[in-house]
Amino acid sequence: MQTLSKTEQKFTELKTRLVEVNDLSAAASLLQWDQSTYMPVGGGPARARQMATLQQLAHEKFIAPQIGQLLADLGDYEASLPVDDDAASLLRVTRHDYQEACQIPAQFMARLSNHVATTYEVWTRARPANDFTLVQPYLEKTLAFSQEMAQFFPGYEHIADPLIGFADYGMKTSTTRALFAELRNQLVPLVQQVTSQPLTDRSCLQQYFPEADQLAFGLAVIREFGYDFTRGRQDKTHHPFMTKFSLGDVRITTRVREHDLTEAVFSTLHEAGHALYEQGINPSYEGTPLASGTSAGVHESQSRLWENLVGRSREFWQFFYPRLQQCFPGQLGAVELETFYRAINRVERSLIRTDADELTYNLHVMIRFELELALLEGKLAVKDLPEAWNEAYRANLGLVPTTLSEGVLQDVHWHGGTIGGAFQGYTLGNLMSAQFYEAAQFAYPEIPAEMSQGRFDRLHGWLRQHIYQHGRKYNAAEVVEQATGQPLTIQPYLRYIRRKYGELYDL
Repeated sequence: MQTLSKTEQKFTELKTRLVEVNDLSAAASLLQWDQSTYMPVGGGPARARQMATLQQLAHEKFIAPQIGQLLADLGDYEASLPVDDDAASLLRVTRHDYQEACQIPAQFMARLSNHVATTYEVWTRARPANDFTLVQPYLEKTLAFSQEMAQFFPGYEHIADPLIGFADYGMKTSTTRALFAELRNQLVPLVQQVTSQPLTDRSCLQQYFPEADQLAFGLAVIREFGYDFTRGRQDKTHHPFMTKFSLGDVRITTRVREHDLTEAVFSTLHEAGHALYEQGINPSYEGTPLASGTSAGVHESQSRLWENLVGRSREFWQFFYPRLQQCFPGQLGAVELETFYRAINRVERSLIRTDADELTYNLHVMIRFELELALLEGKLAVKDLPEAWNEAYRANLGLVPTTLSEGVLQDVHWHGGTIGGAFQGYTLGNLMSAQFYEAAQFAYPEIPAEMSQGRFDRLHGWLRQHIYQHGRKYNAAEVVEQATGQPLTIQPYLRYIRRKYGELYDL
């Protein structure tokens, strides 16, 4: 039997320890999934404690001195390898995560996890009740936690920078603001041009569509995309999400409105995009820090690509619309494809981010991003957040929410995590989605024609080769550069929306 060298032994020990940390985090994620899907209300207090215990144990195991020593001992080994070698990449990413995690006390993580789980339960009651006072004290504590978290990383330019960096490594407040300002300058005139026209009729989407039939149709679509149901499943929840317990267990959730066909269908397509990314990661990365998407922005690029660039395209519905008509003959049998296509792509100033069209969606993200910054800077108090939210919507979209559930309480993010770094990934993802899709089409111009035949293997394969398989081996900037041949830019996104909506609205 071959004897392992000391270096090999240490590398094997490091991976073993990392898998243990991953297993604890996966167990906490499973509890969180259950809390969001099937857990009875009475389980809330104990669930918060259970999740906090697991998160604290995972954090303590990860920042253990033994892992630090192994990383130090393996430094020469890492330096001897090509930078893109899997082992070198694992050591590099683990070292970054370790140094970051060591700056956050384990007890703080336990307190934060407990608080977040409790706050989520309060939000699930406050939202339908339209009662901000229920969540206000919890949100004030969340803000304090978020500000304290940032203080563990001194030397930042802006207090939000560490929090943005957790989700989108390499991005800062200044760079994100500049990118958003450039995009806003291009979007606002286009939105004004389109919304000055009469609203497209979408009454065909607002009939009665039984829940079971909606769910069955969505599942059939994502099976064609390549979502592997032997390694995943879909369930219902308050706010749709994707979660992963291992590369062999990547789950999605959705929600259904029986009088709005778009809710379940596009939520399913969106979350399946996230799941395709995770299911496509190199299986040898299982249980290590490489086995996940590389950033919030890149992850969101995949959900938005499959939801919008594919799922709202004319080519996609040329194949799937006859199937949808077969599912709902009474509702859609007499509705022309073009009528349906224009309905699902209607541009309208609206209040709900997740319902927003492609043109106005980024304005919703920018509103939340600026509110996060104001909260973290201390310029906005939590008690004044509903009023600030309403004013931001009046100024940016010309609308004011009439209820808190369509206003400040609509999103789960601040009630299920920290404040800061929660939203910029959505717009970054929109930009990346167009850049990736344009590069895929440049390589394979036949992709749109194949979609009209219900074939997605070539697109899925390109994404798997250039993005999915790498997991966290490369950071977001490297992924974009390697996959598209240029740094992140807003131009592909602008070309896409100008072409699509110029044709739809005769601009």
